[in-house]
Amino acid sequence: MHINQAKAQIKNAIIAYSTKDSRGNYRIPVSKQRPVFLIGAPGIGKTAIVEQIAQELDLGFVSYAMTHHTRQSALGLPFIMEKEYGGTKYSVSEYTMSEIIASVYDEIARTGRKEGILFLDEINCVSETLAPSMLQFLQYKTFGRHRVPEGWIVVTAGNPPEYNDSVREFDIAMLDRLKKIEVEPDYEAWKEYAVANKVHPAVLSYLAIRSQYFYRVTTSVDGKQFVTARAWDDLSQMISLYEENEIKVDDDLISQYVQDEEIAKDFTNYYDLYQKYRSDYQIEQILDGTVADEIRSRAGHAKFDERLSLISLIMSSLDEEISDITLREDALQTIIPEFRQNSSAPAVFLKEEIRYWKNRSEKTDTKENIEHADTVLAMYDSLQRQQTSDYDMEVLYGNLKNEVAVLKEESDLIQNHLSNVFRFFEDVFGNGQEMLILVSELTIRPYVSKYIYRHGCDKYYEYNKQLLFGDREKSLTDRIDALELLELDQPE
Repeated sequence: MHINQAKAQIKNAIIAYSTKDSRGNYRIPVSKQRPVFLIGAPGIGKTAIVEQIAQELDLGFVSYAMTHHTRQSALGLPFIMEKEYGGTKYSVSEYTMSEIIASVYDEIARTGRKEGILFLDEINCVSETLAPSMLQFLQYKTFGRHRVPEGWIVVTAGNPPEYNDSVREFDIAMLDRLKKIEVEPDYEAWKEYAVANKVHPAVLSYLAIRSQYFYRVTTSVDGKQFVTARAWDDLSQMISLYEENEIKVDDDLISQYVQDEEIAKDFTNYYDLYQKYRSDYQIEQILDGTVADEIRSRAGHAKFDERLSLISLIMSSLDEEISDITLREDALQTIIPEFRQNSSAPAVFLKEEIRYWKNRSEKTDTKENIEHADTVLAMYDSLQRQQTSDYDMEVLYGNLKNEVAVLKEESDLIQNHLSNVFRFFEDVFGNGQEMLILVSELTIRPYVSKYIYRHGCDKYYEYNKQLLFGDREKSLTDRIDALELLELDQPE
């Protein structure tokens, strides 16, 4: 199965394992809660989906790579105690608490979450000294005398032996205590993650054209050559940072991540071509509706690969500006209610809110929550910097109104950009597959779709017939228009 199917299976298992009866006891006792064994090729996102499940179910999360552990670190170190039996004292070996189980208790203390997931990666690569203890652990959730706290569910992962020489085959006794889930690489499933995490558009558009190169492992006379989902993700981050620092992206960098000579060269050539498209196609002019006729003509006569690259460039620009405004809208919707409730003491209010959101930014555990916390904090910092030493309430209120007014202007500009993009596609491509790709890209990008649901986009709904009678009605009912933020009452 692909990674999203595996995620659903794991999530359902955790929900079932967490179900309690009327007396508060788990319906499936600990000894019958088979740990999940997620097995699949390296770099396909096994760890990521387990962490996502913990976040979505609001559970604690502790992760360990079992290859780092010996019997001593997993079971605890022995020490000598004296005990009396039948009136005679004896020296007896005891064990300190396992580092792994201790880390679960630390996570409970840190977060207050009494239920969670203990994720043990590379479990089929444990050392010979630790292997005999794993059977007991997988059935009874204990290392030595110490048990995983009640409410914590064990999920494990490993690679098939063809990908890792250190793998030891599990026997039937071991497998019979696991809930085995096999995972295969799948580009479409990974793309959802990649879009949400802003994988570089050159990588996304390349894999849209060359999806067969998303994951490949081959063996030649020179040894193994491979490229994995993890490699594309890590390469994407490096490309973004290289571009930000004006460092040339070349084959030397790409081949460090894409360890398949053919694919590395192919992507290097594509990246250079992508950069040329970025220069040749006037993306800003497409957005503001002033693109030259020769650009329209070139796009209309371009090969499909080039058209996909153009769509990627346009979507990258739209996503960047829409994500920014959506995050700031969310921040204002968080700040304004607090502002109304604390308007009598602006200096204290700003100081406390900045302290709170700094702490929230450091401790939050999802990408979306981190982005929200950072945006709220940046807005509070901006409001504080604009204050005089007297922290005048009317000045604070005026600055907040200015933030709303700027947001309104930018939202109007984005509406114009969306209209111009649809007009460009109509003029150049008509109602062809390029329009379908555009609408699909607008739909799968979280901040873009959130913006459209709030503010609407007639052309989007015109071409997305499937959403016309469902999501549009819901969005019009539920949407929170940024214009409503202007309806602020002057504090008395």
